[in-house]
Amino acid sequence: MKTFYLVDSQASIRQMLAEVLDRRDYSVIGESGDGAKALEEISELKPDVIVTEARLKTHSGPELIRRLKRELPESRFVIFSDERSPIIVKETLKAGAHGYIEKSVTLSELLNSLRIVADGGCFFGFNITEVIRKVVSEPQHAESPQDSLTDREREVLIMIANGNSNKDIAAILGLSVKTVDNHRCSMMRKLNLHNVASITRYAMEHRMVELNFAI
Repeated sequence: MKTFYLVDSQASIRQMLAEVLDRRDYSVIGESGDGAKALEEISELKPDVIVTEARLKTHSGPELIRRLKRELPESRFVIFSDERSPIIVKETLKAGAHGYIEKSVTLSELLNSLRIVADGGCFFGFNITEVIRKVVSEPQHAESPQDSLTDREREVLIMIANGNSNKDIAAILGLSVKTVDNHRCSMMRKLNLHNVASITRYAMEHRMVELNFAI
C-alpha cells in the first residue's frame, strides 16, 4: 500500500485529499499545515508520496521538495495548487517534482493524477503545461537573481516576509541568531535588498508568500 503525507495550510484541503486517497486504499500517514513541521515528520515517516501546496508560511512547496529529495530520492513529490506563476512553476521543475495538479480539477481527475504519480509516472495539468512551455520558450524566465540563493537563504527570505524576526527564525529552524543573520545578509546582498520592507515586497512580487501573510 502506497503511503502519503499531505502538506497544506488549510485543514479542509488536507481532509479532502485524505478522503480522496482513502477511496483508492492509499494510506495517509501524516499531514501538516506548516513547512518546518512537515520537513521533520516526513524525514522520519518516509512516505511514498508527498503532496504539498505551492506556498507555505515557512517554506515554498518547491523548497520543501528540494530539501526532501536529497534524503528521500525514492519518494514522489506533487504540487497541489492553483498557483500558475511562471516563477513558481519553474522552481517546481527545478526542484524535481513529479507532478503539478491544480486545485480546480474534479475529484476523479485528482484521484487519477495522484494514481499516475504514485505508480511512478508524472502528471502536469494542461494549464501548468502551458506555463511550462512559456517558461521554456521565453529567455527572461531562464535565470533570475533568485537562482543564486541557497536553500537556507530562501527559507530566511520567506520567513522574514511573513513577519518573523531573526530570533523567531533561529528558534524555528534550530539555528543560532548569528547564523540566521549571516544568511539574511547574504540573501539581501545577492538580491540587492536593504530592509524588511524591500524583502517583503520582493517576496510578494515573486509570489513567494501569500499577500495576507505579508506585512
